[in-house]
Amino acid sequence: STTRPNNDAAIDISRRTMLLQPMKQAIIPATIIASTTLLPNPSYAAKPNGLPLNTAPSSGLKWADAKIGSGAPVQNGDTTTIDYSMASTAGRFPQIYTTKDKGTPYRWKMGDGTTISGIELAILGNEQDGIPPMLPGGIRRVIVPADLGYYALKVPNAKCEEGKEGSVGPIPPKDDGGAYQRWGQFYCNPRIPYQPDLVLDIKLYSGKKTTS
Repeated sequence: STTRPNNDAAIDISRRTMLLQPMKQAIIPATIIASTTLLPNPSYAAKPNGLPLNTAPSSGLKWADAKIGSGAPVQNGDTTTIDYSMASTAGRFPQIYTTKDKGTPYRWKMGDGTTISGIELAILGNEQDGIPPMLPGGIRRVIVPADLGYYALKVPNAKCEEGKEGSVGPIPPKDDGGAYQRWGQFYCNPRIPYQPDLVLDIKLYSGKKTTS
């Protein structure tokens, strides 16, 4: 297996930037902030000068809460609804796609195999890896390493369309201003030797998203 460098990473975030402004490729050194309660904690919430991302020691997932939700965490088998903004850590234009303000949140049944494991891990949390679960209404930024992302699509003739058997999402729609092409050049392209890490802002809803 591949050994990850023992380097923590961080990205400057605030509630103002999460799911509001285009993501920027900005990874800087940071320290791991350990969770003792394994529940979302106000100490993780974004401060005016931003918040370093925590690095999960086993999975390598990097995460930070910009807003802590409330209520019961999602469980395997639950219908799960999120808005997300997606960017890549590679390329001249790292921003890929966002569901914000499009009225089409991403929805699936947790644990059904249709969604990349990095998103499910970010939402469910993992006690052994020191990741608390998200709560409804919360917003979390994560950097997803390649082996928790679209690795299953890095094969010839992969099913790179949401809803197709054997595919994994979320995948940007083909009719949204080149988002699908920006995503596909890195994450459904067997000709490149690696897949760059993903940067995701995730807002978790309680059940189906409703409009106010």
